[in-house]
Amino acid sequence: MDSEATLASPPAVAQKVIVLFRATGDAPILKQSKFKIGAAEKFAKVIDFLCRQLHRETVFVYINSAFSPSPDETVLDLFENFGIDGKLVVNYACSMAWG
Repeated sequence: MDSEATLASPPAVAQKVIVLFRATGDAPILKQSKFKIGAAEKFAKVIDFLCRQLHRETVFVYINSAFSPSPDETVLDLFENFGIDGKLVVNYACSMAWG
């Protein structure tokens, strides 16, 4: 068994990403705005979680107030490309906020 290979590449499942939720427009503010989620999870899980927290069927989500990512994107990919200060900033709204 090659111990170097296991140390060099830890499983992505063990990694966590801090997601910071920011309310936009008429959306209610969450009591807790920072959450940790598995890096290998799809962004769809973040959307589902937010819908449950807000008790809504639909919610509009944006990364860094700029774009709405595909639900099939992994949280790790979004974090590596668009993370700020060690967090993935997710803006959310109850109606469309940015095009």
